[in-house]
Amino acid sequence: MNSIALAATPQLASLVDSIRLFLHVISATIWVGGQLTLAALVPILKLADSNLPKKVARQYNKIAWPAYILLVITGFWNVAAIGSGATSNYNLVLGIKMSVVALSGLAAYLHTKAKSTASLAMWGGLSGLFALSATYLGVLLAG
Repeated sequence: MNSIALAATPQLASLVDSIRLFLHVISATIWVGGQLTLAALVPILKLADSNLPKKVARQYNKIAWPAYILLVITGFWNVAAIGSGATSNYNLVLGIKMSVVALSGLAAYLHTKAKSTASLAMWGGLSGLFALSATYLGVLLAG
């Protein structure tokens, strides 16, 4: 049997649910996609000007941190919308997702404070890895 088979007839989300999910997904797009984009651009930015990656990152942070905050807020809103009755496996994955979201934010913050190239790379890489992990876990939670 197909593991992607739907258990129930698909339905459109309500207006409130669609707004909540839209805000969550667009925030994740900015947070995760922006990190991946910057990681890909850093080498070419360095060739143009060694200070350019830092300037671009500061500009990105103007939308990244508000997106992260909105991502956390809508994440709690998503949890509230689920209510009680989730399975223990679901709650376990949800707890792990919440942890990696927090770790992504912490690593990104430490990346902004890093002084050495090695620290910049380590904290940036960890933030991106945790962000990608949270994205996967979010898909898993979506069913």
